[in-house]
Amino acid sequence: MNSTVIQLTRHSLLGRRRVFALLGLPAVLLALAILIRSLLGVDSDLAVDLMGAFALGTLMPLLGLIAGTGAIGPEIDDGSILYILSKPLRRSTIVLSKLLVAIATVFMLGVVPVFATGVILGSEVHPIAISYAVGALIAGVAYCALFLLLAIVTRNAVVIGLMYALVWESVVGQIVPGAQALSIQQWSLAIAERVAGEQAIYLGIESTVELRTAIILLVAVIVGCTWLATRRLRTLRLSEEG
Repeated sequence: MNSTVIQLTRHSLLGRRRVFALLGLPAVLLALAILIRSLLGVDSDLAVDLMGAFALGTLMPLLGLIAGTGAIGPEIDDGSILYILSKPLRRSTIVLSKLLVAIATVFMLGVVPVFATGVILGSEVHPIAISYAVGALIAGVAYCALFLLLAIVTRNAVVIGLMYALVWESVVGQIVPGAQALSIQQWSLAIAERVAGEQAIYLGIESTVELRTAIILLVAVIVGCTWLATRRLRTLRLSEEG
């Protein structure tokens, strides 16, 4: 990790416009949780529906998109990435530093609100809160790695990412059985189901993907995207010099 890259990325990612978008998403989740609790009280079924459909299905992919692309996309667009690439830094160090900032942002603005939502709807540190918070963390890491790579590969990363987050994860990945096997949401839901343990059936936490398969695919996405992002940065540097 490099502290200078981390600081530059943090300032770029948490700019005035982007931070409002980042704060708006968890604010909606918490508002819905408070509204449900005030009107209906403790309701595990509604909690699972909200945590699964909105938190894992919408909030985390969108936060991952904003954080992942925002960590490096603007620097590539305006050409300032060349300043960092001109320094004697390993490309893997640059990628990991930027990924760390993106993951930390998703943790604070995604995982923590998801946990708080579970507590609000369960009135205590309920298994729903713990299991979905763990699932959200794993999903957030995968989304950040995927969208960081996408931002390096194409200037249309935000558009492509929105299509993936809003169409594939939020709609197709929740309805079409075959597509669910290729959904980060379902992979992270398998982790949440495992964390919930024996209470998963009672709580209604169920993934269409087996735990072993989910772990393999999550590791493949996180490691693979990070490795490809590092390689692509090397290619980007060479093409700019030539």
